Amino acid sequence: MPNVGKSTLFNALTKSSQAAAENFPFCTIDPNVGIVEVPDERIDKLVEIVEPKKVQRSSVEFVDIAGLVEGASKGEGLGNKFLSHIRECHAIAHVVRAFEDTEVHHVSGNVDPKRDLDIILTELILADLESVQKQISRVEKKAKSGDKESKVALEYLEQAEELLAEGRMVLEIVDEENEFFLKQFLTAKKFFVVANVREDELVSFDAEAFKVKLGLDCQIVPVCAKIEAELAELSEEEGKEFLAEIGAKTSGLVSLVKGAFELLGLENYFTAGVQEVRSWTIRKGDKAPQAAGAIHGDFEKGFIMADVIAYEDFVSCGGEAKAKEAGKMRMEGKEYVVQDGDVMHFKFNV
Repeated sequence: MPNVGKSTLFNALTKSSQAAAENFPFCTIDPNVGIVEVPDERIDKLVEIVEPKKVQRSSVEFVDIAGLVEGASKGEGLGNKFLSHIRECHAIAHVVRAFEDTEVHHVSGNVDPKRDLDIILTELILADLESVQKQISRVEKKAKSGDKESKVALEYLEQAEELLAEGRMVLEIVDEENEFFLKQFLTAKKFFVVANVREDELVSFDAEAFKVKLGLDCQIVPVCAKIEAELAELSEEEGKEFLAEIGAKTSGLVSLVKGAFELLGLENYFTAGVQEVRSWTIRKGDKAPQAAGAIHGDFEKGFIMADVIAYEDFVSCGGEAKAKEAGKMRMEGKEYVVQDGDVMHFKFNV
């Protein structure tokens, strides 16, 4: 919703001030887009061992959009713009206000995270219901004429309509078979909740209790936008000292970025050489040829095999050469499921 700290968090994430963060509703109109590196201490260790000329980390693209109010599915506030912007995203981070501050206006008059999230999810459900009903009327004609793909689509769309009419999300029925037909819907997207809390509540925040309060079984990431804004102005070393002073193990934004990466079902493998140490983003469960394809499509097409060293072995042995001497390098074929943190080199036909 407006005035919950979305743009403040976005600015802290991207270490910029490109998103307007003012104390009035709808100060964000057009979406702000930022590419954020995924924090990963493992790549720092690889850099320390290999001493490469270049380092490339994985990243997540974050989009800061206009706030949502009740009636957005019918165009209230900036509803139509909001809905069109998030249709393009793969996952949603719902930011809810969990702090009291008389100086920061709340669009509904008082702070109530459950009510706010209920409004958000209801508006997404209503928007999807309208969309699915339009599509059903369009697909029905083709299905009746015998078009096989339309018949399949109609079956999935009718399932989605039934679910939405009950006030539930399409995400409940999305699987590999119907994803092609259902991924367009707002409530088919994975989501987590970012609870923007007060400075003095961050360390003691009880995510499980908050989850119960919301009545949802989803990932909760607590952050304090004010603290993150301060951290964005500090050096890395000063930031660590500041976090230690308040008793926090890590920045809320680190948890936010890692949470997004995990929600999307992603993981990293590494390539480590003197020219470059780099983390490559793949989906959990990807096999070696698919991992090779993250570098270049030709690597996947002509895949022969992969040399693999587990991250822990690479570090404990002090690099590739010693890991190989210790018998820690393995040759893996097309059926190998890549493990998070693997250090890999690929052999392929051109």
